[in-house]
Amino acid sequence: MAVDHAGAGSAAHTARVDSRNGPWQMRSIASVWHPCTQMQRTDAVPPLPMVRGEGPWLFDEDGHRYFDANSSWWVNLFGHSDARIQQAVTHQLHTLPHVMLAGCTHEPAVVLAERLAARTQGVLGHAFFASDGASAIEIALKMSFHYWKNTGKPGKREFVHVRHGYHGETLGALSVTDVAVFRDAYDALLLQGHEVASPDARQAGAGETAVDVARRAAADLEKLLQEQHDRIAAVIVEPLIQCAAGMAMHDPLYLQEVRTLCDQYGVHLIADEIAVGFGRTGTFFACEQAGIWPDFLCLSKGITGGYLPLSLVMTRDTVYAAFLSEDVTRGFLHSHSYTGNALACSAALAVLDHFEKDDVLHRNVRQAEWLDAALASLREDERIQHWRRRGMIWAFDVKPEHARGRFAERVHLAGRRHELLIRPIGSTVYLMPPYLLDEGVCSWLAHALQMTLNDVWESNDADATSEPAVA
Repeated sequence: MAVDHAGAGSAAHTARVDSRNGPWQMRSIASVWHPCTQMQRTDAVPPLPMVRGEGPWLFDEDGHRYFDANSSWWVNLFGHSDARIQQAVTHQLHTLPHVMLAGCTHEPAVVLAERLAARTQGVLGHAFFASDGASAIEIALKMSFHYWKNTGKPGKREFVHVRHGYHGETLGALSVTDVAVFRDAYDALLLQGHEVASPDARQAGAGETAVDVARRAAADLEKLLQEQHDRIAAVIVEPLIQCAAGMAMHDPLYLQEVRTLCDQYGVHLIADEIAVGFGRTGTFFACEQAGIWPDFLCLSKGITGGYLPLSLVMTRDTVYAAFLSEDVTRGFLHSHSYTGNALACSAALAVLDHFEKDDVLHRNVRQAEWLDAALASLREDERIQHWRRRGMIWAFDVKPEHARGRFAERVHLAGRRHELLIRPIGSTVYLMPPYLLDEGVCSWLAHALQMTLNDVWESNDADATSEPAVA
């Protein structure tokens, strides 16, 4: 059985026996527990069975194509089936797929750590490898606490996070996350920390700028640090864009102010660049736009171009040195079996080759200009507000009266009909495409997005049930 999306947003669908998608959808629903999904809704929103990818396109069992407008959850930088990354992984597959990083090492891990450190001008000189974004956050939190313990300040064990921030869904990461739909069910299990104001520029009042909002948010943090810095280990922020908060963007001044405050009050700064690193904001690292470096830099998602799971935490040599001792318990005894996997590191090195050999950041400026021009008419639509872009991320909010009911779900389903794979966050519609845009693709993408929104706005769908905002 397959799904006819003509009734997008409701559970009433017509079976199509000629579809090749249907059997895989049924088998997946029967056996796979999909992430970030209310499985009760899979009749209305069945998973798309993808069979191959090429460039920015994904293809399902029926041969329909979909433009990967969200880069497969923000990971795909250079398209699907990229020749350079495939070649690097294939070569590594035939030499050394994996070896444990405890007591051993290998060239891909060493070279990757060196090349990333060089991109911080050597400020962040050591890299600790992990598997995914949430794992990187857990590592940074543990390292910060353990650093203070090793340096004679065990009372510094609390963390500060930004309102509406998101850092992952493991227990430590959830403790510094403020997205209710993810956090609230597990609140009793979480560390209790401190929440400070968001620098989200959408909060600007009459006559205010993004800089004013940034200063106000920094002042809120300063008040907290003045009173409780002796108990606080670290402040964690998402530089420039709070992605799961609906692509909430802020002025780089906020990062400068936070860095100054952390230095002043003896508190670590953790920068979560899991989603915004690797050119997404226009610079290789988002922190570069503020001219600062954190004490811990968490990276994942785009690091392998969407090919293999990998994350890492970069930190300063002074932090690393605080763990050196003949006493094994003063070391950082965190691990997982695939730490520093050679295949994943090889994919990441190929990603760095792209940036260094293809002038990716300069090329992306041109791509952004093309898509800006193509989206110009949509930008003037009175049904939307807070149009924003930074680097290769575009976002806008649909006004509440035009985003009723299961808005995000309906946009997702309507997008499928227009060859567009897109997942709004609540009433926030965003584009985070692979770095493979030309003028023709930009024109097509803008048209497909406009047609998708028109379908939703013109629909008489009776399902007005609200839905939580999830990425």
